Amino acid sequence: MSFELYADSLFTSPYALSVFVALTEKGLPFSVKTVDLGSGEQRQAAFADRALTARVPALVEGEGHEQFVLTESSAITEYLDESFPPPEYIALYPQDRRQRALARQIQAWVRSDLVPVRVERDTETVFFKKPCAPLSETAQTAAAKLVHVAERLVQGPQHLFGDWSIADTDLAIMLSRLVRNGDEVPVKLREYVDFQWQRPSVQAWLARHQPG
Repeated sequence: MSFELYADSLFTSPYALSVFVALTEKGLPFSVKTVDLGSGEQRQAAFADRALTARVPALVEGEGHEQFVLTESSAITEYLDESFPPPEYIALYPQDRRQRALARQIQAWVRSDLVPVRVERDTETVFFKKPCAPLSETAQTAAAKLVHVAERLVQGPQHLFGDWSIADTDLAIMLSRLVRNGDEVPVKLREYVDFQWQRPSVQAWLARHQPG
């Protein structure tokens, strides 16, 4: 079984990155296709008729009448973890049910809250070091909330739940919006982001931004 992953053409979607990392960590064969969000390609029938929510990432499994298409990154990563479970495949979520619920909580939170940070520190800041203006007062409040919550979650420079989980990647991407711009972030959180950024699956995504 192989998969197709639809990502944005600039490779700046943190949610596409999350699914890319999940597929890579699982060791599943997949190809990457891109959608030009700037031109509105995601709204054209060729993509929108297949991807229910007309958003990236979209994961395509199988062919023909057996084809299954799923969007929304956390739904995709949960589907992959249930379809290709440990011990044969690496776990994307903690095995303890409460830790697993906390991991899902983190995923839901970084996708639904902190909008001012996501707007004023978009992921072009993360991947292309786009210069940004100082945070607005509203964004400063959101950034302070992000740092406060992350400090409670991150107990060391490595992983949230002892072993790596996809929540580590998602939280690190959110924090990197501040870190990569040089905004004030506690050393512990900077070290956590740097550690997550060195994971081979994340580096494989970052390599797509390199010339050639």
